[in-house]
Amino acid sequence: MITISELTYLIAGRTIFDEANATLMDGWKTGIIGENGAGKSTLFNLITGKLQADSGTIDRSTKARIGFVRQDMPDDDTTLLDIVLAADEERTELLKQSETETDPYKIAEIFTRLNDIDAYAAPAKASAILAGLGFKDEQLNDPISSFSGGWRMRVALASVLFQEPEILMLDEPTNHLDLEAIIWLENYLINYPNMLLLISHDRDLLNKCVDHILHVEKKKLTSYTGNYDTFERERAERMHHQQKLHEKQQAQRASMQEFVDRFKAKASKAKQAQSRMKALEKMDIVDAVIAEQARAFIFPQPEKMSPPVFSMDKIDIGYEEGNPVLKNVDERIDMDDRIALLGSNGNGKSTLIKLIAGRLKAMKGDVYKAPKLRIGYFSQHQAEEMDINSTPYEVMYEYMKGEPEHKIRGKLGMFGFGKELSDNKISDLSGGEKSRLLFALMSHDAPHLLLLDEPTNHLDIGAREALVQALNAYEGAVVIVSHDPSMLERVADQLWLVKDGEVNHYDGDLDSYRQLVIADKRQSAKEEKAEKVATSGKKKGLSKKEKRKLEAKKRQAFASLYKDIKSAEKLVEKLDNDKKELENMMENSEVYGDAGKMKLIQEDYAKITKDLENAEVQWANAQEVYDNTELLE
Repeated sequence: MITISELTYLIAGRTIFDEANATLMDGWKTGIIGENGAGKSTLFNLITGKLQADSGTIDRSTKARIGFVRQDMPDDDTTLLDIVLAADEERTELLKQSETETDPYKIAEIFTRLNDIDAYAAPAKASAILAGLGFKDEQLNDPISSFSGGWRMRVALASVLFQEPEILMLDEPTNHLDLEAIIWLENYLINYPNMLLLISHDRDLLNKCVDHILHVEKKKLTSYTGNYDTFERERAERMHHQQKLHEKQQAQRASMQEFVDRFKAKASKAKQAQSRMKALEKMDIVDAVIAEQARAFIFPQPEKMSPPVFSMDKIDIGYEEGNPVLKNVDERIDMDDRIALLGSNGNGKSTLIKLIAGRLKAMKGDVYKAPKLRIGYFSQHQAEEMDINSTPYEVMYEYMKGEPEHKIRGKLGMFGFGKELSDNKISDLSGGEKSRLLFALMSHDAPHLLLLDEPTNHLDIGAREALVQALNAYEGAVVIVSHDPSMLERVADQLWLVKDGEVNHYDGDLDSYRQLVIADKRQSAKEEKAEKVATSGKKKGLSKKEKRKLEAKKRQAFASLYKDIKSAEKLVEKLDNDKKELENMMENSEVYGDAGKMKLIQEDYAKITKDLENAEVQWANAQEVYDNTELLE
């Protein structure tokens, strides 16, 4: 349990928390939400002890291990697998002691403890987590130095998940993940056995993975039971109630003040007037609900163009130094297209966007671009290319040379930049403000086509909602790569699957794509298992009888894990049968004619579909750990 009492914390004289209170119970999965700059990451640092409160206390069990994603990943020849395994400090220390200890009793104690903590299954567990986060088997023994920053953050995330601490603290864990890795992480967190504290602006993740919300707002902490959608409803009701109470109180104050003003000079009413004045002074004033400032984005509308505005005729795309990343791409883009690119990282989504943006040339084939086509290209790395000592106004001035000041400031104002913020140095802007500046810059000339590569990474939930609304109001074409399923569902009307060197139209929706990812994962696990069994049989020359004995011995040695697999398998079978039964009921004409009954069945169907998806992933993950666990001779 974590108890926060009367917490006050200031940064450079600015109050972040003012006598804030909250209680988080063991086993809760809590989403920490609030606007950018509200103090969410500061709260994490106060809980871990990296920062000290100015007053108040944060109490938690001293025995509870806290796990958080480390930022200081090594840059050497240590392999990915070794980095993750080293995160379990107890196992690492015990294995080290086992190599040097000579006392037979202590050796026995060491190996007993190693057995108790499933130390010998650890490499398989670590491998499964890394695989879930997108690493291939052949990469697990590669040095960390050979991976980019985004992939290193995945290793850091894998390390803290491998520890399985009593308090798991994750700050925007999906920022460096693709949709495939997010699907795996969602199901991991849903089934996480201990306390989870999750800072996220991903509405989908918060709805699926948390059962409580801690809202950081106006220097206070407010707790809600339920997921993000429940929080939104309850908060709206609370704010409505607060506003009504404020209005009622103001009317009461006005009436009392009127009495005082009328009768304070009359001797017969003086005592009553004095009493009313004291009551007014003591009255606990309820604040009015101040509407949150709208942070609307407005993309300028382009003039219409005849289709297609862009087309690719059997082209190969790649980089000069290597083979094509994508082959034989044959697609077109029209002004009214809203296209989302699906596919795991490394399959070529960003490469395709760079080709469309003109930052890459086709290695083969023909590319058509409408003569007057203007393209706006957004990518997070562009923020690193800006002069941090310039101001947003100065940067936009360079883009719009010759235009009067009011037009330049008007363009910035379309993305929430008033004069004061426009004249701040870029180095002083938050991540979300830098993203909004990039949106302003890329759309300053009213492009016909917007290319958005992970546009939501630094945007809070309110800003994401504003971006969705702006894109839906925009009349040009959109091609988007995003790990935010909620955004893709609400913006895109076409899905292109970038996979295995090809670009193909995907006819399903995001839910069916999730099922495809799960099915691919299970198939890969089966193929890996078959290959390992075949290789093992060849190496050891085992007969079928000997293989059966070895498998039985493995089941006995890892009985708990095997039991989890069988339980998950039975659950999948049951839920699948329940789902089919509901499908049959929905096809029944009697049920179809009963709107009330049909609504209840549809609600049950939606719940079972979600439960089945989670159970299938849990089954696949358990099977993968078991398949990768080697039985020691």
